[in-house]
Amino acid sequence: MVIDEMNPTYPMRIFKTLQAFTCLFLLVGVALAQELPLPVADALARAGIPFNAVGIYVQDVTAGKPVFMLNPALPFNPASTMKLVTTDAALELLGPTFSWKTQAYVTGSQTGDVLQGDLIIKGGGDPKLVIENFWLFLRRIRAAGIREIRGNLLLDRSVFEQGSYDPALFDGEPLKPYNAGPDGLLLNYKAISFIFQPDEASGLVKVTTDPPIADYPVTGPRLTNGDCGDWHGKLQPAIEDRSARFSGSFSAACGEKSWYMHPYLMSHAQYFGAVFRQMWRDAGGVFKGEVKNGMLPADARLIAEWQSPALSEVIRDINKYSNNVMARQLLLTLATDIYQRPGNPERGASVIKGWLHNKGIDVQDVAVDNGSGLSRMARIPAGAMGKMLVAAFRSPTMPEFISSMPLVGYDGTMRRRLTTRGIAGNAHVKTGSLDDVRSVAGYVLAASGRRYAVVCLINHANAARGQAAQDALLQWVYERG
Repeated sequence: MVIDEMNPTYPMRIFKTLQAFTCLFLLVGVALAQELPLPVADALARAGIPFNAVGIYVQDVTAGKPVFMLNPALPFNPASTMKLVTTDAALELLGPTFSWKTQAYVTGSQTGDVLQGDLIIKGGGDPKLVIENFWLFLRRIRAAGIREIRGNLLLDRSVFEQGSYDPALFDGEPLKPYNAGPDGLLLNYKAISFIFQPDEASGLVKVTTDPPIADYPVTGPRLTNGDCGDWHGKLQPAIEDRSARFSGSFSAACGEKSWYMHPYLMSHAQYFGAVFRQMWRDAGGVFKGEVKNGMLPADARLIAEWQSPALSEVIRDINKYSNNVMARQLLLTLATDIYQRPGNPERGASVIKGWLHNKGIDVQDVAVDNGSGLSRMARIPAGAMGKMLVAAFRSPTMPEFISSMPLVGYDGTMRRRLTTRGIAGNAHVKTGSLDDVRSVAGYVLAASGRRYAVVCLINHANAARGQAAQDALLQWVYERG
């Protein structure tokens, strides 16, 4: 078509065309505004995050449909917000008073305070068998009248399947405590805290461990002067299965420092045995036998038992502080309890997907691998998680579930976010963070008095910049909900 700009009708045609495009633009803008609050859309634009990289679901927990959604059916990596799925399933399927038992048995005979036989520790998959609790458990064994064990220590870890586990698989950082694998006799999250104390008088750096570990020598770093700086990077650790050494340096300016590490070259049995030897010795006991894996003998006699805190307390640690190791334990516990077989991740995933399906939630695009969200494989649509949160609010276990999440502006992983905004103290929200992933999910008590389930999952190279958009969403729900 040839345009004749001298035609007197041409300017009017141009005006009408521009008017049509303007109306179309405004209509599109209104449509987007109905789906996404302007502060959220602006924050996403500033972060360079396109709408197709974001999944959002917001619903009044007393209503039948959401306030608005964005890509509610697209599967996203949820990072640690996946823990909400695992813990909600556990609350409903196991019950809030569920607890784990760790038991001590003996074989042979006892003469006075000497056991002429083996001590057997049978694990129940307790995710919180920390050192303080283990000490109390050993005291109960000592209270049974046993001081010297002349047999072996047998570890029954059969409550979970003993499969292969690669602590470097996720991020190539096997020394990170969050990369410890699950175990039927998980002790103290299988972590060691190395404590560095510079002593300028002697010119040495004293290094101790917590928990104390028997026959595990630690060679300290050189003591230097100067700025503390990147003290981790200067230590040059080599954490072996039978010893540890720090061949680098440590500045006196650092003062006392602690470094939590996962001694991945030690097996679970090695770690448990080394801690047991030292703590048994500290309790006045004698043990010179071997530490072995095995099954509980049929003729063994129960002498002591430790019961963990209730599940309602355990999930607070999982959700408020995003404990990945505990979440892995919980997934396997679900598998063990429901299938009445040694737990493994596949059975745990099956339990969770079946539980969601029974709630009428589409699980076609839900992928569960370890239950913690420390994964590149986990997937869930924002709509599926949002519907789960709405259902959870209507469940009898709602109070325990909500109180397990960080209180915005006050504790857990939300303690430093939105501290000066109106939403502070009025929302319980779980966060998630991986490279290219940022997520939030939980409940907002709006200024109106209505409560909303809110989910926002971002999967994008600029996801780290998306926190502002998520905070804007939470505040907007609080103000406008």
